[in-house]
Amino acid sequence: MVNFRKYISSVAVLASGFFLAQSTVSTVLYSQAYDNQKNSLNLPSPVGASVERTVLSAKELVDINVNTMMADPVLKNATWGFVVYDPKTKKVISSYNESTPLVPASTTKLLTTETAMNLLGENYRWMTQLEYSGTVDENGTLNGNLYVIGSGDPSLGTNKAGASSYRDIISDFVSGLSREGIRKVNGDIIIQTALFKGNISMLPENVVWLENNNYYLPVGTTRGINPANEKLIVKKSGLTSEKKFFYVSPYAHQMVYAEKYDGDGILTTKIPDAPAYLANSFRTTLVKSGISVTGKVTPKMTDAAPESRKMISAYKSPTLGDIIYYTNQHSDNSLAEALLRTVGFQKMGDQTSESGRVVVTGHLRDAGFDMNGLNYMDGSGLSRSNNVTPISQVKFLTSLMDEKYYKSYLTSLPVGGQSGTLKRMFLGEGNGQIFAKTGTLNKVKTLAGYLKTNSGKTLVFSLMVNNYAGSVDMVKKRMEKILEPALEL
Repeated sequence: MVNFRKYISSVAVLASGFFLAQSTVSTVLYSQAYDNQKNSLNLPSPVGASVERTVLSAKELVDINVNTMMADPVLKNATWGFVVYDPKTKKVISSYNESTPLVPASTTKLLTTETAMNLLGENYRWMTQLEYSGTVDENGTLNGNLYVIGSGDPSLGTNKAGASSYRDIISDFVSGLSREGIRKVNGDIIIQTALFKGNISMLPENVVWLENNNYYLPVGTTRGINPANEKLIVKKSGLTSEKKFFYVSPYAHQMVYAEKYDGDGILTTKIPDAPAYLANSFRTTLVKSGISVTGKVTPKMTDAAPESRKMISAYKSPTLGDIIYYTNQHSDNSLAEALLRTVGFQKMGDQTSESGRVVVTGHLRDAGFDMNGLNYMDGSGLSRSNNVTPISQVKFLTSLMDEKYYKSYLTSLPVGGQSGTLKRMFLGEGNGQIFAKTGTLNKVKTLAGYLKTNSGKTLVFSLMVNNYAGSVDMVKKRMEKILEPALEL
């Protein structure tokens, strides 16, 4: 850590020493009343505002803020690290515990989304196709099968990132049948997602399943990862009319929480078995519209002797750039895990999380990432076994500034006071000047990205706090306070 004392004048030393002497007793012990004081947002500062303006430089003020936070009741017993870095000079401006491995929470998505953009390109799209085998007779009867061919589109039917709804996709499929003159299907609707090969892997260790009343399930679009397979344990109503549903997940063998069930005990989650849902809804729509289907919806993961088929319709997902924008803005865990599996498949032909981790860490190593302290366990940051150092984050973010996709990557990050998960932070100082990925787990709050100073310079920073005292809102206020003087650099 930079020792600010050697930079400031004797007057400033005396002023800061006097202040610290006065404030130490009152800030040693944490009290809820601490944040309720009249000047609670004006966190401890070694010198008065007038002295700061006239005697100390912006860099010295950053150093002083960092040093002061060591005694702050919310942070003093926490493990935390901070770096603000100049990408032009390639030098650290100020830091604290910059080489300490910390739990990064959702700032892990910075690594996942960048790897996907680098390896696949921002214009990459997933395709979901409707095909048919056999022949169509003079009466419009298809003597053959319909095929719904999935490619692992993580946005399928979700409306995320501009993705079409199931209804719209089905409408296109029905129109395609009409163009082919098909008025009856004498065969099955076959779901083919051989891309996934039926792989079910163990989850990364220490994955958070219940966090701040949010339910998380690892991504999957095959029958192998079907939420309907979970076992319902109990339905419980609290004092309100809201019901909560608890069940055991076969992937983690522990009780977790879901938001709702629909129908006869079938779990509805943020990520249903997308191709199966699409195919079943398609069949229902065909029957209702007078196009009978004699067969059933059935999966076929592999096909040793594939039938000759003709394409009827093809649905393209939003671009990877659009999906990464949505992922980072909303900190979407399921999309991040899907990106992890997708890069695994593209490089290793195997869409498992294990392959994804190998690909991401290999890409980072090839890109010169500082691997010391890195433990990359999942694509979203839900695992508490993830670790990364602040200095490696800032050097990684700095290296991206020379990439052709940097502008798109930067645009995907939430903007302080304006968008995404940063919309309610930096409402005053820093509004529109902080471009960063947030991370939140219980007693973990992180922030990493780019900072545009008042003079127009771009700096890179990482700020990670583990095991803090008080509430997450208290930590967010401290984070804002630490970064505030950096705007003057």
